Amino acid sequence: MAGADRCLFCRIASGEIPAKKVYEDKDVFAFHDINPQAPTHVLVIPRRHIPSLDDLSLSDAATVGTTLVKVAQIARDLHLNSDGYRVVANHGDAAGQTVFHIHFHLLGGRNFGWPPG
Repeated sequence: MAGADRCLFCRIASGEIPAKKVYEDKDVFAFHDINPQAPTHVLVIPRRHIPSLDDLSLSDAATVGTTLVKVAQIARDLHLNSDGYRVVANHGDAAGQTVFHIHFHLLGGRNFGWPPG
């Protein structure tokens, strides 16, 4: 597992690797997924490196809470809230996590089935 210094998402948030930015502040960075699964597919990450959901502790509650509040704000900014949107967080290889830095997929612009994938 890569440390924060080699983490792809940390490198994107720092500007080392270019991305199509949607939002940024001191705590959160959001950018378009390079392999979109919906007409709108944005990845929202905390700037602080946390490898996976399984690595979270109570001390991370503010970080994750702030990130999720920003997910909702970005959804409103992109006008996804009127028709609905999906937020996905994957944990581990079997669930499809390919970058080990917690992140939320914000998907919208189409209808989604249930159960997912």
